[in-house]
Amino acid sequence: MVLAGACSKEENVLVVDYKGDPVDKTKTGGWLGAGLILGTELAERMCVMGIAMNLVTYLVGDLHLSNSQSATVVTNFMGTLNLLALLGGFLADAKFGRFLTVAIFSMIAALGATLLTISTSVKNMQPPPCDNFRLMQHGCIPASGGQLAMLYASLYTIALGAGGIKSNCSGFGSDQFDPKDPKEEKAMIFFFNRFYFCISIGSLFAVTVLVYLQDNVGRGWGYGISAVAMALSVMVLVAGTPKYRYRVPEGSPLTVIWKVLYLAFKQRKVAYPNDPNELEGYFTANVAHTEKFRCLDKAAISVVGNRSSPEKQSEKRSSTVTEVEEVKMVVKLLPIWATCILFWTIYSQMTTFSVEQATYMDRRITGSFLFPSGSLSVFLFITILTFTSLNEKLLVPIAGRITHNPQGITSLQRIAVGLFFSMLAMAVSAIVEKKRRDASNNENNSISVFWLVPQFFLVGAGEAFAYVGQLEFFIREGPAWMKSMSTGLFLATVSMGFFFSSLLVTLVDKVTKRTWITNNLNKGRLDYFYWMLAILGAVNFAVFLVLARRHEYKVEREIQEIELKDDKVEEAVKGMDV
Repeated sequence: MVLAGACSKEENVLVVDYKGDPVDKTKTGGWLGAGLILGTELAERMCVMGIAMNLVTYLVGDLHLSNSQSATVVTNFMGTLNLLALLGGFLADAKFGRFLTVAIFSMIAALGATLLTISTSVKNMQPPPCDNFRLMQHGCIPASGGQLAMLYASLYTIALGAGGIKSNCSGFGSDQFDPKDPKEEKAMIFFFNRFYFCISIGSLFAVTVLVYLQDNVGRGWGYGISAVAMALSVMVLVAGTPKYRYRVPEGSPLTVIWKVLYLAFKQRKVAYPNDPNELEGYFTANVAHTEKFRCLDKAAISVVGNRSSPEKQSEKRSSTVTEVEEVKMVVKLLPIWATCILFWTIYSQMTTFSVEQATYMDRRITGSFLFPSGSLSVFLFITILTFTSLNEKLLVPIAGRITHNPQGITSLQRIAVGLFFSMLAMAVSAIVEKKRRDASNNENNSISVFWLVPQFFLVGAGEAFAYVGQLEFFIREGPAWMKSMSTGLFLATVSMGFFFSSLLVTLVDKVTKRTWITNNLNKGRLDYFYWMLAILGAVNFAVFLVLARRHEYKVEREIQEIELKDDKVEEAVKGMDV
């Protein structure tokens, strides 16, 4: 398969078949190729959600880890998964291409799911059983270092594989359609709708069927199905090799960013030129030069050195004004990026403490059937689907009439709504947890597990706005050809959100001496932890509003740059007339 080469800009990218020849649209791509790729994303969602949404109950109930340690394991797993998506995107852009990257990382995910199946099925991989560990808080033997090592190895193998799939699957699917062809461009829009549908269906299947099997039949069965699904998806993906269209790797934007930052630091003592037009590539720049973050301009200063050989001349080559300005665009996004992190910290509570809360509540539905704790996330995904549909068919058209904006509301306004819902969710979570704790301690009674539905509903509604808003903001406001980098920025907020949750839990444990988050939630004050998140959310929301009001959208900025150029031309003409 000939898939080597590089192109500087998106419009010049070469699309080939599996032999490296120009594509024949009648034989490659389209819905046949895209449909096979959707199967990989479906399997990945089943695998990851089937693990993440119910893992905390296994860590506490079977491995006898503390609630805080279990929550940290889950959030570190999800944080690492999203962070490794950056690695997958880099490898695909720089060397392997999307198909090969998805195929390799799918096999890695299948291996990890197999290891997890073995880890949860073999008795020697678990400590001796112990009844009522959550209430006793002592007397049970926790998992040994060797047992945890096997668990961590399987989890982080899955994180590596799923990260590579997450960063490339949607891009590889969209490669099957030609955006210059009106019919295929329309089909591409439907592809993204179906892609999100597959994500939702895979997640719903995971938190219902797979979680039920894990709780009532055996962990090995639940994880084993995920392993088989991943293995089958690899075979289906590889079987479709002749039917795909392959986009030649363009080179990673991370390389450009690293080069600009490295040269700017290396040449930090070099004096600025008297006129910006002395910077490398000033007159041929695709992006107008700006005075913001002027320190980065030093990367575009040509330094005269020993150029006796082509190799040394290449080493001395500076960045261009276009490259420097594109990096500035990314830097300008970082303040908004930072305020998006806390949303995912709050979201992570739905996979950890909220699930553990459910184990203390009345989960009976009919007869002896118990509603699985990990299946509460079904309300999260149903809410996301509902609000996503309402956004497109009802809320956006209504908002468009009010704001006279075709998008209805801007991407930053979407993020603001999501942050507000998340802040409200934590306040509701704190109130419900206090009610649950008081009922258990004072009345010796367990309230219904469905008291937790409102917090899942609010976080789901928040995600429907925040997810779309963040992804749209980073892609639209970032450089046009750095879409993978923009997607990476979004995934990094998710990753940092989970890691920040781990940090908060560790700090709260240390400061409160484990009085807030205890093994027995009835003796702890988890509601205080939720109130802390609600207060942090309020502060973060206020900071976001200040930053959002100051943000200048790229389209507005480009119009101003064009007007500025026109003014300069007019001044130059007047000067010539005089």
